[in-house]
Amino acid sequence: MRLSQFPLATSKETPADAQVISHQLMLRAGFIRSLGSGLYTWLPIGLRTLRKIEAIVREEMNRAGALELSMPVVQPAELWQDSGRWEVMGAEMLRFKDRHQNDFCLGPTHEEVITHHVKQDFRSYRQLPVNYYQIQTKFRDERRPRFGVMRAREFLMKDAYSFHMDAEDLGREYQNMRQAYIRIFTRLGADFRAVKADSGNIGGAMSEEFHILAGSGEDLLAVAENGTYAANVEAAETRPSGKPRAAATAALSKVATPGQKTCEQVSKFLNVPLTGKVKLLVVKAAEGASASGLVAIALRGDHQLNEIKAAKHPLIASPMTLADPQDVQRVFGCEVGYLGPVGCPVPLIADYAAAEVADFVCGANDNDHHLTGANWGRDCAEPQTADLRVIAEGDPSPDGVGTIRYYRGIEGGHIFQLGTKYSAAMKLTVLNEGGQAVTPQMGCYGIGVSRLVAAVIEQSHDAGGMIWPDAIAPFRLIICPIGSDKSAAVKSAADTLYRELQAAGVDVVIDDRGNRPGSMFADADLIGIPHRIVIGDKSLATGQFEYKARRAEKAELIDASTAAVLAKLA
Repeated sequence: MRLSQFPLATSKETPADAQVISHQLMLRAGFIRSLGSGLYTWLPIGLRTLRKIEAIVREEMNRAGALELSMPVVQPAELWQDSGRWEVMGAEMLRFKDRHQNDFCLGPTHEEVITHHVKQDFRSYRQLPVNYYQIQTKFRDERRPRFGVMRAREFLMKDAYSFHMDAEDLGREYQNMRQAYIRIFTRLGADFRAVKADSGNIGGAMSEEFHILAGSGEDLLAVAENGTYAANVEAAETRPSGKPRAAATAALSKVATPGQKTCEQVSKFLNVPLTGKVKLLVVKAAEGASASGLVAIALRGDHQLNEIKAAKHPLIASPMTLADPQDVQRVFGCEVGYLGPVGCPVPLIADYAAAEVADFVCGANDNDHHLTGANWGRDCAEPQTADLRVIAEGDPSPDGVGTIRYYRGIEGGHIFQLGTKYSAAMKLTVLNEGGQAVTPQMGCYGIGVSRLVAAVIEQSHDAGGMIWPDAIAPFRLIICPIGSDKSAAVKSAADTLYRELQAAGVDVVIDDRGNRPGSMFADADLIGIPHRIVIGDKSLATGQFEYKARRAEKAELIDASTAAVLAKLA
């Protein structure tokens, strides 16, 4: 490729509306252009990288035995009504009617469509297992599209769906897909982690996310130092310490704490550590779980509630919702800032860590008052316990190996064991060996292909621009001839090297636009091309080219031969 024949539109200016570095650099390098909120046109230079990532994903899915198909973007409402998700998906699903007033949507995902297909064509256990995948456009009507292609409304996704006769075979394919994902993210040249995750509205009992680590990542990950445990913080487990609670030594005492409502205020006012305080949160109860419609959650003062865990507790309404202040006042007789477990009038669940505290400070269920020296079992009933909090840095790893450290990650992939959530809802059955109807188990495996472009940039860039791994760079090597319009020797050497590298299968581009050296180098760095060869009269006079790797601080001189250049690419 010759840049004189390539529509490269780079810019030195940082777009004012681009908040993250990947969005800024993709706009400056001419990878994308905005069409509307969360909608982007991929320009030729950006599309080259996107297609290379897509090719890696396709190669590894094929290698893993998945079969490619293509399903419609436009989906009839009946399928989503059959699965029960037509209303559950909410405003993110873009719904519309055709000229016949039939309801449709733009597909945010394709569980319903693929289940409908298998229901049409599959009858016997002999046809299973099967794993179908596609690489196709999805649309989700994000409330606040942001961060460029990282959180766009229209995006390219690889989604795969597998069907199995039993849970054991689903587990086998889940591990097969997990290994395929590890190969994909490794080939991208990314520093990544596979972490335990919450399945969200996709569903299923088990799922894992694949995160590219980057300081700008929206997801917080809990990773065990010197261990193997890794999970999204929202899904990371906590467990009881296993140690007996300390014996009560202090007498229960009611103290005035005028205007002190938060844990931090009370701890400072009474000069006690946050670890010695128990706070109470009141939430709406699951139907039939509480006569008042409320349930209390006890947490240690330094810990935060994990709403996803709480919503899964059988006593708590899902989605978890904090009680209205007026309802709290009616049932407890005080304001929210003074709640405590002693004399608690509603069912109470304590987080494991809160249940292990002795001689604690808590609200007195009386405005402007707290209790000191409170103890479980003596001053209030021993509580029902559960894992309800966000895991904290420094906590022991749930598997007992290492301690937890936080990392930031950008989710690039997610794999699920769905079980029979969709196959049962849509009445999909096949006959087993005994001729009996069986509901197949399903798995689901997604990768945000277009998002990965931005995620790799977030992890790999410098002040000059992007830094691409060889496998997904728009071009692997750029030739920069200096003064080729005035030097026949430079032009000839550059053209010869260009032709020979092309013949050797190198994805090479030559900057033959006649720009000044500084402009050429700045564009090459901005675009992130991994290797650069500079050809000028001065170096040619000594039989040398100037070579620089994108990550290197300085350039070096090598023999002016194609073989020497290929050796640098090896």
